[in-house]
Amino acid sequence: MRISQVTLYHLRMPLQAHFETSFGRIYARECILLEVHAEGMTGWGECVADRHPGYAYETVGTAWHLYQEFILPALIGKPLVDAADLQARLAHIKGHQMAKAGVEMALWDLLGKASGQSLREMLGGERRRVPVGVSVGLQDTLDELLRVVDGYLARGYRRVKLKIKPGRDLSVVQAVRQRHPDLPLQVDANSAYTLESAAALLPLDDFDLLLIEQPLAEDDLWDHRRLQQRFHTPLCLDESITGPRQARQALEMEACRVINIKQGRVGGLLNARRIHDLCLRQDVPVWCGGMLETGVGRAANLALASLPDFKLPGDISATERYYARDITREVFTLNADSTIDVPDAPGLGVTVDREALEQATVRKAVFPPR
Repeated sequence: MRISQVTLYHLRMPLQAHFETSFGRIYARECILLEVHAEGMTGWGECVADRHPGYAYETVGTAWHLYQEFILPALIGKPLVDAADLQARLAHIKGHQMAKAGVEMALWDLLGKASGQSLREMLGGERRRVPVGVSVGLQDTLDELLRVVDGYLARGYRRVKLKIKPGRDLSVVQAVRQRHPDLPLQVDANSAYTLESAAALLPLDDFDLLLIEQPLAEDDLWDHRRLQQRFHTPLCLDESITGPRQARQALEMEACRVINIKQGRVGGLLNARRIHDLCLRQDVPVWCGGMLETGVGRAANLALASLPDFKLPGDISATERYYARDITREVFTLNADSTIDVPDAPGLGVTVDREALEQATVRKAVFPPR
């Protein structure tokens, strides 16, 4: 397969409600959508890098630069066999996993359309619907937090993740746990603590949490190991796991007992599957985190989460949780059992709504330039 042309779309999409983590509050989500043409077909990919380098060093701006100057020139017009071939052609580019993942997703979409297989089938997924939960950002007051959590439970979500940061941690968890004693509950710190300040989190062991996600710095596997030794609750690594090598090292070091797999963060679906397989062999559960994706990225996440070792509900909530109008014609809805159906059409299984895409587009560029 030879890629002949790529159109980049810089999107800005208003969120249904603001979303706040330990590194800031946002009201709109930005990303890059890739429209990739090859042999008469069109594939779509989503680069999940955001405007601000709070979660990772990659941004929409860095990814745009990488695509135009390095990634697309290395791919366009060259024969590509599969995702492994694409990754080999990009191996000379250090890092920039989100940018690589965006174009790799589009290739998976093209390969599925060419073969008539869904992404779930190509990855080896087993489930046709996957369990999902909801991630609740920091709120201004505890009353507001409880109102938001109650609202999501009323809609049918059966697992909740709470964002925390220093000074807004134990009281937040305690309030929700007292209100909902049996709710499957987990927390996410997004690297907000040091090994010393994380001692304040030790009482979380008393709240029967599923896991504590990424309490320490993204490059600090050793201190996560030291902290895990102090907790009965499993630590989960997110930002620390940027590829299969980091996953292997984290498990060998016993720095965590659960891994959050985000295909964008680890360089694409191929690496995501490799991490899944590594964890499956070692009986370490994984789950699929979210990056506020559009329907394009959400379709990929659902296919990924259909693999057998995704044993915890993912942050792949229904479309309405994020956007009043998404850019895909397919709308993902929550089933009564807190699951979402995995697309079964060839490739990603979604169709882009061109009108909605144009409304969300801030800028676009065609490569090679016309």
